[in-house]
Amino acid sequence: MESEDSFFKALEAQYSKQLPFVVYSRPVNSVIKCWLQNDAALHKTASFTESGFVFAPFNFNEQTVLFPEQDCEQFQIDASQLAVSSENSSFITSETEKASHVALVANGIEAITEGTLKKVVLSRRQSLELSNDNPFHIFKKLFNTYKEAMVYCWYHPQVGLWLGATPELLLKVNGPQLTTISLAGTQRYKADSEMNWSPKEVEEQQIVTDYISEQIAPYCKTTSVGQTETVRAGNLVHLKSKITGTMERSVNLSAMIEALHPTPAVCGFPKETAKNFILQNENYKREFYTGFLGELNLKVSRTRNTNRRNIENNAYAVVKTHSNFYVNLRCMQLKEGKALLYVGGGITKDSQPLAEWEETVNKSRTIGAVLV
Repeated sequence: MESEDSFFKALEAQYSKQLPFVVYSRPVNSVIKCWLQNDAALHKTASFTESGFVFAPFNFNEQTVLFPEQDCEQFQIDASQLAVSSENSSFITSETEKASHVALVANGIEAITEGTLKKVVLSRRQSLELSNDNPFHIFKKLFNTYKEAMVYCWYHPQVGLWLGATPELLLKVNGPQLTTISLAGTQRYKADSEMNWSPKEVEEQQIVTDYISEQIAPYCKTTSVGQTETVRAGNLVHLKSKITGTMERSVNLSAMIEALHPTPAVCGFPKETAKNFILQNENYKREFYTGFLGELNLKVSRTRNTNRRNIENNAYAVVKTHSNFYVNLRCMQLKEGKALLYVGGGITKDSQPLAEWEETVNKSRTIGAVLV
């Protein structure tokens, strides 16, 4: 286990040499891990048969970036809080951005009313001037602030520099066992009051749950859906359901990912129609926003029996392959001294364009809070 100081010095050295890295901490976890790739090569995957760390775009037709496990050094530290100083940055939204997003949402509602779509997730990108653009400074603030999230900082010289704190699991695979979640609906967190969810928000979450269950069913022997609950992410709350299954032996991971990604929570429904609407109407490229990231096919071994009388059996370890992918929400890209924040919301027939604009403002303040 590294010390905090030496851990971040190794990351600073990697970044100064313009070599790829990722540093991350999974939800409700004090362990912070980093992967340092030993050269600047750009590796990609379409098969998801390798072992490593993946960073995938929204548009799955574009290839996923892979840090191969065999080409990376890995370190980790255990920390509950990281030492970090306070900084200030300017945080302003313009009337032009507002008008543009309101018009975009109105177009989405019209497509839903016409029957083309049932739901579409529409987003925008907001620029924020930074007084301190050191990525590790921002990562530390994210880690200290968002304990319920997958917090990360990812860099490749040929791709860019991204950070985020995402509350949404896309897919967890441990041997044949699969876990995913449906997450939808957004309200501001109020400490002293009970959350009341509107029919629009409940419907939105149910669409996501039903869709995900249908998508994974062909690949699983059994599936089950847990109770819907309210979960907190920073100053926001969402509706969440846990979905589990046991995969068929013949299933390959890429087929499962393609079935799930992008989910209705970040794209819409029907998937391909919503995706095409987004690509044609959002007027900017999402890149890795609403893509996914995480550990791919890492091996974990456990001994079968810890009883001392079964010493011979202890030589035979059960080796399971696990993968953990998170949807790239609440994220930003650092570019030329600015943070580009990515925010969006789910649109249904009952959506109100101005309310949807306000939701994106709330979300930008959530992720932007670490910058001001």
